[in-house]
Formats: sequence, structure tokens, C-alpha cells
Amino acid sequence: MSELITAELVDLDLSAATKDAAARSLAERMVAAHRVTDLDGFLADVAAREAQMPTGLDGGIGIPHCRSEHVNAPTLAFGRSAAGIDFGAADGPADLVFLIAAPAGADDDHLTILSGLARRLMDPEFTAALRAGRDPAAVAALIRGEEPADEPAAEEGTAPEPETGTAEAAGSVPFRIVAVTSCPTGIAHTYMAAESLAAAGRAEGVEVTVETQGSGGFKKLDPAVIAAADAVIWAHDVEVRERTRFRGKPLVDVGVKAGINRPAELIAEARRKAERGEIAAVSEADGGKDSGDGDADRSGADHAHFGVRLRTYLMSGVSYMVPFVAAGGLLIALSFAIGGYETASAKSVADHFVWGEADSWAALLNQIGSAAFAFLVPVLAGYIAYGMADRPALVPGFVGGSIALTVNAGFLGGLVAGLLAGAVVMAIQRVPVHATLRGIMPVLVIPLIASAVVGFLMFIVVGKPIASLQNALTDWLNGLSGSNAVILGVVLGLMMCFDMGGPLNKVAYAFAVGGLADPTDGSLKVMAAVMAAGMVPPLAMALATTVRKKLFTKTERENGRAAWVLGASFITEGAIPFAAADPLRVIPSVMAGGAVTGALSMAFGATLRAPHGGVFVVPLIGEPFLYLLAIAAGTLVATALVVLLKGARRAAQDPAGAAGASGSGDPRVPVVA
Repeated sequence: MSELITAELVDLDLSAATKDAAARSLAERMVAAHRVTDLDGFLADVAAREAQMPTGLDGGIGIPHCRSEHVNAPTLAFGRSAAGIDFGAADGPADLVFLIAAPAGADDDHLTILSGLARRLMDPEFTAALRAGRDPAAVAALIRGEEPADEPAAEEGTAPEPETGTAEAAGSVPFRIVAVTSCPTGIAHTYMAAESLAAAGRAEGVEVTVETQGSGGFKKLDPAVIAAADAVIWAHDVEVRERTRFRGKPLVDVGVKAGINRPAELIAEARRKAERGEIAAVSEADGGKDSGDGDADRSGADHAHFGVRLRTYLMSGVSYMVPFVAAGGLLIALSFAIGGYETASAKSVADHFVWGEADSWAALLNQIGSAAFAFLVPVLAGYIAYGMADRPALVPGFVGGSIALTVNAGFLGGLVAGLLAGAVVMAIQRVPVHATLRGIMPVLVIPLIASAVVGFLMFIVVGKPIASLQNALTDWLNGLSGSNAVILGVVLGLMMCFDMGGPLNKVAYAFAVGGLADPTDGSLKVMAAVMAAGMVPPLAMALATTVRKKLFTKTERENGRAAWVLGASFITEGAIPFAAADPLRVIPSVMAGGAVTGALSMAFGATLRAPHGGVFVVPLIGEPFLYLLAIAAGTLVATALVVLLKGARRAAQDPAGAAGASGSGDPRVPVVA
């Protein structure tokens, strides 16, 4: 731990008012200590992690954390705030803030130490000592664990043994619970939930054994311990691994923060389910958890949250598809830049390649890119199925996606094939089988049967109708002109800018890149409109922080400088910090700008063959000058609106301050809602 935190990384008078400002203040200490190489890049990763789930915990604790390629050594920074900072905890702001930075490839030893800190944050004596500390070096030493511990640390992946005085010590057999905790990053919440459940178990006289599926290690529970358990608790925000080990037990299935904040309630619920004899139907097909902090079991949540789970399945497929799109699309676009569009019809470079000819190199790039693009629909289908039913669904998903291409069902066929494959595998997994067959089910029986069923459905039943629908959609896109094209551009622009990298943004982007698999004039216009609109939010915020600096905090002005590059590169997420700080003014403004850009791009007839790249692929854009004009127009509209709305709010809250800012250069910074 001595390498993870030093006195220089401790701020006992953290003056930040917002969580973004707190993260920046502590991250600046990491930069000064040469632990973080790119401040803005690291803070973007922190913000992305925070967007997944707030990192505030009950008890006045905030633990912003992430893995990042901009971190060169596992690092902790600690700040103590007198006023408190809102990190989204139910009981109010946090006065103890830990910024945890882990490299993208951090070793298990360091991550185990970080998980140990997460456990200690559940100890009231430890947090009280942090609040009482007056010397940064002493506080750093306390965090490093240099003071003698009151009791031996628990072995990784298990809860401490019950204390003397529990039911077991009195001679009776205690109620036994096995638990699994996990969170998206696997650094902090995973281990906090484990410690919280273990501590609550000791207080209740319940034997709780926890398996932590986090970055610090994944040590499976002993099968004998699972067999002896009376109930199971899953406190997780990512899929529980090898979930069928827990089949036949009463199950409480919640989010990881419920395990931290309400462990006693979860234990009581597990007891009630065991007393009622409620046995959960657990299979590898189960996905997700109760969507809130509630403790509803899976059977009650399946129907209520179907839309949420469907979106998760589709986004799983899209996220795995995007790298194939980016690599293949940019290679194809580069080939066109070198050899022209006729490169697409060149002979195979395996038989016709001349080292000194530019056309041969263009053909090589085109054919490599086309090979990558050939995986687009199968990968989409395969990983939609994977998101639904885990690894056994990969084979039928890929097979269904490949058949979709064979029958010309295209992108829509891939979506349907993935959903069919996942549903078929989930149905098979619910069929009771003899114990002797369970070992071969995931690797042989399920892929075999599911592939046959999905293949039959795609070839004989749904493939041709979907192909007809795909052709109709293609004809509609090619026939778009005038007001119809403009309306589509407006809709795509609104979707790209509403959640800036979220589900609606991804749906619009997936719709656009799906057309690149078999490009037509209409699909190329859609791709151009989508990328243009997606560049507007960060560019608008960059421009706004430049022309009206006093409407933004120092942190936002610094983020604005980075947003120029992010926007030019088509990284819409560059506007997220601004939207998170002031959503009621930023989001409508950038949506209006995106709608203008999308409409103009479609009206100008701009086309794009590359799925990414921003201004760096302008030479590959049809009508490039009009395309840039569309982006500039949308950026100006969004900038004007956000400046107008922020200025009006400031004037309403502090008329004197607003007047001073306009005339005398008043340096005061407005409060941002």
C-alpha cells in the first residue's frame, strides 16, 4: 500500500463544491505525483464510471473510481470536505472522498489492496479516525493500514468467521447464507458489499460467506459451503458467473448498493424466503438484477423490466459490433481515398498484388476492411444472444447472423437472429436434465439444438419476410428527398444528442452503421447525418466556454478545451460533464443544435462511407463544404441556446452579479444546477 497513497495525495481541506470538481482536484494531485498521464482523459473515464452508477455511499463516503489507460500506477487520493459533496448517496453529501485510479492492466496484488480499503470503509472506527486526522502523513499512514488492526483480515472472497456470542458459539447451527457481490469496475463496491453483508451477518448471528467477483480476484465458493447454505444473496451490477451453482436455493437478487446500504434487510428477506420455501429458478440464461435498490426477486422483475433488459441485450450486441465497424469502415474509407471508389470492384489481392502500385495497396485495404465488415451482422447477432444467455448462445447467435446475410436479411435479420438465439437457449436451459448431462449441456447439447432451431427459423420461417422488410427500408432510404429526408435528419440528430453516448445515441448510430454493410446512397446520407449531429454537443460546449467563460466554472472551462478535440473526433461523450452539471439547459440546447445539423446534412445530400473519424475523414465525405456548414450551423444554434439559458438563469438568481459580469468583468462563478 505504500506505493498507493502518500501525504501529497491527501487533501484535508477539500474545497470543491461538486463531485466533478472534487475528482479534478484530487486527480491533479495524481498528475503532480506522476501517477496519471492525461488529466482530462482520466477524468472522462471517471465520469463514464460515475454515469453507470453514483459512487456515493451511506455514511458520508464518496468513492469515485475507474480503470483507465491514463493511469500508470494504482493510486489513491483522499480528500476531506467540510461542506460535503453530493455523490448521489441517499443519506446526503459525502465528507470523505476517495479517488481510486487503477491502470487498465492493474495486477491482482494492487487490486486486492484496493479491495481491502473498500472493506475497511465499512468500519465506523476507521472512518471516525479519518475524520479526526489532522496530519496528511498520519492520515496516509492510516489509510495504508500501518496502524495495527483490531482483528485479522478476512481471506479474499470470504466473510470473517462469526464472533463469539453468535448462535454457532452457543452450540446451535446458525442460519447459513452464501452471497455473491460484483460491480462494473470490480474495485470498490464489490468488496464494500461483501464486508457489509458479513458484518450484518455477525450482528444477526447468521453465517454469511461471500464470493467477491471483482478485480481483486475471483475465488469460487466451496461447493460444500453452497450445498449447506439455507439461502443465497446476489448483490450485483454485472452478471453473476456460473450462476447455476446456486440452483435450488431461496434467492434474494439486488443491486450491489443494496448490499452496502441494507444488508440486514437482505438477510431478513433471505430468512423469510427460506421459511416460505421459495426456491428460485436459476439458469445461465438469467440476466440482470432488480433494477433499483429493492430486493425483489427475479421472478417478480422479469416482466416489469423487460424493456430495460431488451435494451441491455441490444446494446451488448452493438458494443461488440462497433470495433468491427470502426476498423473495417475506416480501412474501406482509406482505400477509397487512395484508389477511388472503383477499388471496391478490384480483383482479389491474393492473386493480383503488385508491391509498387498504389491501386494494389488500395485494393488490399479495401478487402481487409470488407473482411472485417463481413463479421458485422454475425457479431451483432452472436453478442445479442450472449447478452441474453451467456456463452452457450454464442454459436446459435453467430450461425443465425450468418444466415441473415445469406438470405439478404441484413442488419434487421441480425437483430432478430440474436434475439431468437438467446430465447431458444434460455428455453433449453429451463428444461430439467439429469445431473450426468449437465456437464455437456453448455458445450455440446445447447449449441447443437439451438443452432438447428435458429437455422430452421431463419432459413424457412422469418428470413425471407425480414429480407423483404430490409429491401423496403433500403428503397425508402434511397427514395428520401425533400422534407422526408429533412425530417429523418431531425429525428436522428435529436437521438444522437439526447443522451450523448447512451442508448438512444447508440440506436441511431447502429441504424446508420447497419446501412454501411450494403451501402446505398440513402444509407450513406444517414451515416453522414448521424456523425455530423454527434459532433455538435462537445463542439457547442467548447465554443460556449470560450465565448462566455463567466457562465461556467473553472473545471468546465478546462473541460471545454478538451471538448474541441473530442467533438472534432466524433466523441459525443465529451459533452457529458456539462450535461451532468446542468441537464435542463445543456441537453435541450444540444438537441436543438443536433436537429439542425442532421436536417441540413440530409438536405445538402452529404454522404459518408466511414463510420467514424469526425473531421479527419472529411475528404471521404460527399459535399464536404456543405457538410461542415451543417456542423457549424448546429454548433452555433446549440451554443447560442445554452448561453442564453444559462445567462437568463444567472440573471434571475443574482441580478447584481449578472450586471457586474457584463460590465466590469466580475470574476464570480455562478452556481450551476
